Amino acid sequence: MIPVNPAVSGEIEDHGERTALMGPLVIAEGSRHRAELTDLVVELATRSAGFRRSLPGGVLTGLATLVRAMNCYYSNLIEGHNTHPVDIERALQGDYSAEPEQRDLQLEAKAHIEVQEWIDSGGLKGRAVTVAGLTETHRRFCQMLPDALRWIEEPDTKERAAVIPGALRERHVRVGRHSPVSPGAVPRFLDRFEAVYSRLGTTDTILASAAAHHRLLWIHPFLDGNGRVARLMSYAMLRDALDTGGVWSIARGLGRQADNYKAHLAACDLSRRNDLDGRGNLSEEALAEFTQFFLRLCIDQVRFMEGLVAPGRLHGRIMVWAEEEARAGTLPPKSGAVLEAVLFRGELPRGDLPNLLGIKERQARRVTSALLKHGVLQSDSSRAPLRLAFPARLASRWLPGLFPEAAD
Repeated sequence: MIPVNPAVSGEIEDHGERTALMGPLVIAEGSRHRAELTDLVVELATRSAGFRRSLPGGVLTGLATLVRAMNCYYSNLIEGHNTHPVDIERALQGDYSAEPEQRDLQLEAKAHIEVQEWIDSGGLKGRAVTVAGLTETHRRFCQMLPDALRWIEEPDTKERAAVIPGALRERHVRVGRHSPVSPGAVPRFLDRFEAVYSRLGTTDTILASAAAHHRLLWIHPFLDGNGRVARLMSYAMLRDALDTGGVWSIARGLGRQADNYKAHLAACDLSRRNDLDGRGNLSEEALAEFTQFFLRLCIDQVRFMEGLVAPGRLHGRIMVWAEEEARAGTLPPKSGAVLEAVLFRGELPRGDLPNLLGIKERQARRVTSALLKHGVLQSDSSRAPLRLAFPARLASRWLPGLFPEAAD
């Protein structure tokens, strides 16, 4: 993204662009693309609901926590920032790299995680596509960034401009070959964006999630951080519409197909190709192709997560790991039995442990303490039930393929 021609007078320049320039905002009912895309929406909704219902409550909580780190990793990777979830996990525990650049990336990742946690707790519910929701998402993310990541630089003149958390841009920019609307037009276009996308029903919201994603990037409302805000917005839209529980995310699919993702976004910037290409200013065909790409990626990610945490497979991986740790002396005997019980029950009251393991209460506390220390169990308090946790450092063993292994 390149800032250009800042307003010298102090007034925000407005070229008077009409909001019809970003049409079509949705794939119309009568579009020849509509039926195929609706079928994908139905498939996604069915598969997503089935996957969530298959997970015990305690497993859902731990898995959603790991998915936040995964989502952050792939979203930042799309921006060229490679911060592995193991390093993200360390940052969340206050363990930062001594190398300034890596520390800054850890702080950036921590900011992303905290914003997504806010979304998961309902902070953006019903507001994902509103102007207020978008600006708050940007503000929350950018205000937690280190100073070094809150500036952009014009590559030719080396002029630097500060990124103000939650503030709409007040200067012209160029993004690749695309020149977004003038800064004064941004509020007008965002109001139209909210008016259209906030009034859709559940099915149409899922169908329009890709269109909203591109149109927000097309407007480019902020000086920087638009990509992350768009992906967080899409995450929130789908979380609400599909009640995903946060246990899957399209970010992994977009990150693994970053070149295709960016090519689709660039194609959606193009004008209508011919009389068969919709009736808006922009290409409906390109928007439909991106929507298909987007929805298929969502379905692929749900299918991937289903296979990854299928009870038999996940159980087998965890039991092999626990047995190896017990043989090595890093976990007490019978630790595997605790993990197995938590896995299938979702939550395990601490008072059940002595009878479950056939040992005394003191020995049960020793097993619990070791599993908590390893980060494979979590609990809200010293007396609260035990739930399964999914530490990033064990993802390659428990959930292989979720993200690449950390470099040595």
